[in-house]
Amino acid sequence: MTRPFSSITPEAPSWRHLQTRRQFFQDCGIGVGKIALASLLTQELARGGAPSSSSSGGAMAPRPSHFPGKAKAVIHLFMAGAPSQLDLFDYKPELVAYEGKPLPPSIIGDQRYAFIRPDSAVLGPCYRFSKHGQSGAELSEMLPHLASVVDDVCLIKSVTTDQFNHAPAQLFFNTGFAQPGRPSLGSWLTYGLGAESSDLPAFVVMSTGSGISGGAANWSSGFLPSVYSGVRFRNTGDPILNVSSPAGVDDELQRDSLALIRKMNEKRLGLAGDPEIATRIASYEMAYRLQSSAPELMDLKRESPETLKRYGCDPDKPSFARACLLARRMVERGVRFINIYHEGWDAHSDVAGNLRNNCGKTDQGAAALLTDLKERGMLDDTLVIWGGEFGRTPMVETNPALGRSLGRDHHPQAFTMWLAGGGIKPGLTLGRTDEMGFHIVENPIHVHDLQATILHQLGLDHERLTYVHQGRRFRLTDIHGRIIQEILS
Repeated sequence: MTRPFSSITPEAPSWRHLQTRRQFFQDCGIGVGKIALASLLTQELARGGAPSSSSSGGAMAPRPSHFPGKAKAVIHLFMAGAPSQLDLFDYKPELVAYEGKPLPPSIIGDQRYAFIRPDSAVLGPCYRFSKHGQSGAELSEMLPHLASVVDDVCLIKSVTTDQFNHAPAQLFFNTGFAQPGRPSLGSWLTYGLGAESSDLPAFVVMSTGSGISGGAANWSSGFLPSVYSGVRFRNTGDPILNVSSPAGVDDELQRDSLALIRKMNEKRLGLAGDPEIATRIASYEMAYRLQSSAPELMDLKRESPETLKRYGCDPDKPSFARACLLARRMVERGVRFINIYHEGWDAHSDVAGNLRNNCGKTDQGAAALLTDLKERGMLDDTLVIWGGEFGRTPMVETNPALGRSLGRDHHPQAFTMWLAGGGIKPGLTLGRTDEMGFHIVENPIHVHDLQATILHQLGLDHERLTYVHQGRRFRLTDIHGRIIQEILS
């Protein structure tokens, strides 16, 4: 029998030496689970939102925004590999005059490149440009479908990034940091706002084309609980791996099994207070619901022939256009954030052929998405973003040893993106580069500015949406970033 503390004498062994740490937490009336829960609630309060339960429902329950936002959902069309802005959006007649000659040293400065010399010859625009719509926006002939909806689009020709190579630049755009380990934009949004749908993930990722340099770290929850990670949808077979029941397992057996697993997980959650256990519970429940919701979502044969023709997609064949149509269907069903990665824009050689190929795969689907959303009254509160991780150089890349010719190298100083819907001013062109398309000379827009603006449009203050990790308060925009007021309607 353990003695009361007041009866311990100097000669007697202390009860503190006889008890294990586990016994202490059991006897003290507090317990590890309660301590862990208190820690979780403290982190929620640090975020600036209402405290949430450590249960799976609390983690993804809808939460109020900091202020009313114009957008409810985001569709991010990420053109991985970096499209050439000089051949699609930012027409520079001076490049024609300088073609075959090096840029003046006064423009280049001390800039160095991975695959070309600073004195490499200039490469002029590969395609013709013309003005379109009432806005008079100037676009390449490679974007005929975007030209038909350009008055619904806001072009930003003065985006700049800190990163020079693909993987760090993709991570920087998606997570605000150039190395893996930080939460992605979609994770921050679901952390801040929760989920609208209980039958589909709040954050979905799809990809078309070749591989993604930054990999799964682009949609990771980083140090946030993993319940906020993006869920990758596959292009063929079950949209989510292992979502179907194995042979011989009927609905009743599966439901009973899940009930038992949930009971065991909840008991463990009460003891340990580990938010990853709540994630596990939510994952099991979501997987069960996805068995009915995912097949219905992916069944594009329910769409009209006119809609399929508008997107230019075969409902049974993976494509960027099919992913765009699925994105519209996801927004209708309450998905908060959809990433579509189309890889393959890295034109170190044959930039003209690269653009012809990739624009042929993406232009119609992206334009159809805007038209479809607008006709359904969804564009006003759905923010659509199009762009890559950086731009391409005005100078040509030609390297016989690597088999490269008539390409363009990486260019972080200036590139073009477009946004539409979700409270963004349509028909606007913001920003300007110099006559060679090398430096920004008007309205520079940093990647952190875009991140801050995206959060703002969904009602989140990028300086208040924070998470305490290892003693430091983190946010998506790290230590800087401004809202781009010029593009807000």
